[in-house]
Amino acid sequence: MGRRPETRAVHGGEERRGAYGALTMPIVMSSTYTFGGTDEILAFVEQKAASGAPGRYEYARYGNPTQSAAERKLAELDGGDRALLFSSGMAAISTCLWSLLGAGDHLVVVGGVYRRTRDLVSRHLARFGVEATFAPADELPAAIRPSTRAVFLEVPTNPHLRVPDIERIVEWTARRRLITVADATLATPVNVRPLDLGVEVVVHSATKYIGGHNDLLAGAVIGSAQRLAGLEEARGVFGCVSSPLDAYLVLRGAKTLPLRVRQQNEAAFRLAEFLESHPAVARVHYPGLPSHPDHPVASRLMSGFGGVVSFELAGGLDAAAACVDRLSIPYVGPTFGGVESIVQQQALFVSPDPAERAESGISDGLIRYSVGLEAVDDLIDDLGEALKGLPVRRRFK
Repeated sequence: MGRRPETRAVHGGEERRGAYGALTMPIVMSSTYTFGGTDEILAFVEQKAASGAPGRYEYARYGNPTQSAAERKLAELDGGDRALLFSSGMAAISTCLWSLLGAGDHLVVVGGVYRRTRDLVSRHLARFGVEATFAPADELPAAIRPSTRAVFLEVPTNPHLRVPDIERIVEWTARRRLITVADATLATPVNVRPLDLGVEVVVHSATKYIGGHNDLLAGAVIGSAQRLAGLEEARGVFGCVSSPLDAYLVLRGAKTLPLRVRQQNEAAFRLAEFLESHPAVARVHYPGLPSHPDHPVASRLMSGFGGVVSFELAGGLDAAAACVDRLSIPYVGPTFGGVESIVQQQALFVSPDPAERAESGISDGLIRYSVGLEAVDDLIDDLGEALKGLPVRRRFK
């Protein structure tokens, strides 16, 4: 019988009898692992050549005991054979795409993606001969070329929280033997496990929900051992491995992931309902609401709708700034997924130029609200005060 998420989160990847009898995995702060002599080195080299797995640690850029424990836990949470830990979410995405794609290959990016992922694809991969097409999910078949090798998507997208129909996308990509890569940072393995739906590779910014405490920087890639073999080699070359301390913090954060995410799901849903009923709010982006365009898909694929709510104020840029400045509970910052609520006025981070903001699809009145673990009634009261006196949406008879 497969164990439930709470049990996997606490015990997954952990040795029953830890080093020195310690219940908690130690932080192994060694960069180098020594050998007893030349015979031991020879056995190490021969085993690595024969199986591809060294069987022991050599140098911290290629692996570390604390990192390995975190990787085993993340693999169990997402239902993969293997997980690889990286120094950041973008390091995970970058190394993944660099290892999969080469000059002359074509990548299809489905729907909206994080702006730095867009920069990676459109600017940096393009310099090395990788072509890319950004297309809505329903236009994916038309975007595929003979040179297409992979499809990349986010579930849900950031910040509009669109939910692509992963099952339908996998049907299209499987027919053409394309690699499907899903960034499931916003969903977490608690709300959806893309590998169970046929996706081949999942990436996370472990900085966000998995870490959960805004005190680490890490990324992860999960998939089959065969698919991740080339990626592991690339990580060793690029050197973007997670530190032992960050790996330990990933382990610690992951143990409470299901509890935190489910509470944030519930609180975000209530916050979204409150916002949708408020006259100063022009639109709410939350897949748990029936008004969301992807609500049927999200209801089918996701066990929870997430802890982030995006909403647009009728008063535009000035109203959004006033609302953010009046809030007394959430912090203002460019992240999400932690125990503290955090808001971000998206347009200000995109560009000071209104034309560039409009081109990005981020409206001037958009606010992204990442719900923490505070009492949801306090968050709603705080939002209600912040929205008082702001311009209201037009009503038509």
